[in-house]
Amino acid sequence: MEALLWETAEEIDLALAKRVRNIRKRRKISQEKLSRLSGVSYGSLKRFETTGQISLLSLTKLAIALDCAEEIRGLFTQIPYLNIEEVIRENN
Repeated sequence: MEALLWETAEEIDLALAKRVRNIRKRRKISQEKLSRLSGVSYGSLKRFETTGQISLLSLTKLAIALDCAEEIRGLFTQIPYLNIEEVIRENN
């Protein structure tokens, strides 16, 4: 049986922001430095770490700067089929 998702989009975004912040801190990179390395404005980075709100382009830039671009490249690549109808539709 498929697990149900009980998180809101906002909660998922905040969890992602927390993971990015933890990577930044683990690598001992300040927000200011990551802003310079990524080309994402300091305000956008600060808002992302606080609220989880960021554009996809800025998130990709942060991932590249943190040497995590493969995580972005891998999104939606290993999605299992939900049912046999999806398999049939994809092969038609």
